[in-house]
Amino acid sequence: MDKNKEKELKKKLTKIQFYVTQENGTEPPFDNPYWNNEKQGIYVDVVDGTPLFSTKDQYDAGCGWPSFTKPIDSEEMIEKADRSLWMVRTEVRSKNADSHLGHVFSDGPKEQGGLRYCINSAALRFIPVEELDEEGYGEYKKQFVDEEKQEE
Repeated sequence: MDKNKEKELKKKLTKIQFYVTQENGTEPPFDNPYWNNEKQGIYVDVVDGTPLFSTKDQYDAGCGWPSFTKPIDSEEMIEKADRSLWMVRTEVRSKNADSHLGHVFSDGPKEQGGLRYCINSAALRFIPVEELDEEGYGEYKKQFVDEEKQEE
């Protein structure tokens, strides 16, 4: 990373956000803002705002980090072999900003494809349904509005 980009990101991000997204770090389990989020909305890349995950696909995997069965758009993800920590895992990075997000595992809910995207909260910014329009993500509101109509 060039020095100007690094300097800019250090101004924009908190220390933990920079550590996770730029230095491939991991935040502590059960001590992060979204591991038990129950509000409806989407998560975007904290670096560039690309939509990554929806609460429609979030579930409690019991691991202490936000877990999802799938991304909003798999084309926005890059998967890489991660051989750190004496094991082989699959790292998940955002395509545009190249942010380290977390890892994907094959122990997710079988009925939903079997994947568990275990993602660091520090790599994400949560946008609640009621703020999607004003934040410029109105196109994602439909999935939540349709559900509300079905419940009536």
